[in-house]
Amino acid sequence: MTGKGRPPRKYSQAGRVHDVIRLIEARHGISVAELAEEAGVNKRTIHRDLVAIQEAGYPLISDWQDGEKVYRFLTRFKDVPPISFTLQELMTLSLLRSQLDPLKGTPFMEDMQSVFGKVNSVLPPRLAAHMERIAEVSLPLLQGKRDYSRCAHHLREIRNALLYQQSIVISYRSPGRAEPSDYKVDPYTLLFQKGGIYLMGYAQQRDALRTFAIERICGVETLKERFEIPEGYRPGQALGEAFGIVAESPMDVVVRFSASIAHAIKDRIWHSSQKIDEQADGSILLSFHAGGKMEILSWLLSYGAHAELISPAELREELAGMAQATALLYRGA
Repeated sequence: MTGKGRPPRKYSQAGRVHDVIRLIEARHGISVAELAEEAGVNKRTIHRDLVAIQEAGYPLISDWQDGEKVYRFLTRFKDVPPISFTLQELMTLSLLRSQLDPLKGTPFMEDMQSVFGKVNSVLPPRLAAHMERIAEVSLPLLQGKRDYSRCAHHLREIRNALLYQQSIVISYRSPGRAEPSDYKVDPYTLLFQKGGIYLMGYAQQRDALRTFAIERICGVETLKERFEIPEGYRPGQALGEAFGIVAESPMDVVVRFSASIAHAIKDRIWHSSQKIDEQADGSILLSFHAGGKMEILSWLLSYGAHAELISPAELREELAGMAQATALLYRGA
């Protein structure tokens, strides 16, 4: 069944898609029904055309107006200038590509492979082969990396919600809980830490920012409602007083690192507030102001007897208890 009172046009899909693009560019928002009427085809055909337009790289987005979904371009596509790259820039992209191993199984890796497929398709064969070689000049070695292949569908939903600023409902299984809980979230930012992917967003039931580990998300439902990111929000500022990704009340932390490990500590930035005082015996005192108790404790435990937590006292006591419990495991070994 075609559009109202208008006979179907006899032209190719390419010609029709061109007309659909022209109609979307000409209006701030246009519905599938209006596109079908203008093109003289049924809605199913228009839906196929919209998929083809999006897969061709056009920045097509959808909005809800008066209860009806309408389509528009994020920017006028014809006004977007062509992008060119220098050989050095392409080399840098290839080097970055080689570091994306933690994203295997995610839509982000698929997108990156698509990007390089497009780049290589316009390069001379010899240069394209050279680009592939560059991608192998560095090798990321990651232990304990997460397998996100089973989360690919959830990540696609979250990615689109981030792009189009749509609220979502996630089913989330917190550590230690058998059953997942539902959270209505305005997704703000994806965080990447130690090979893990996390979602930071405004949890409406909690009336606060929360961080969710992607692998613990059991389901995602995208809602029709849109949200606005608060003016002045910056993810770096939101986590500025966190040692990692857990935003808890900050505390003044002082740690003594032995002389044998001091060189590996003082050459790195552990927190933006850190201060380092070198001692006469070669050891160093590292101090910083941050929250995230368990992240701090697990970090210190990884250095064993080479790291002594000086303050705060209550955290030192808790760390001592953890060290004693560990020692009990090996007593008599």
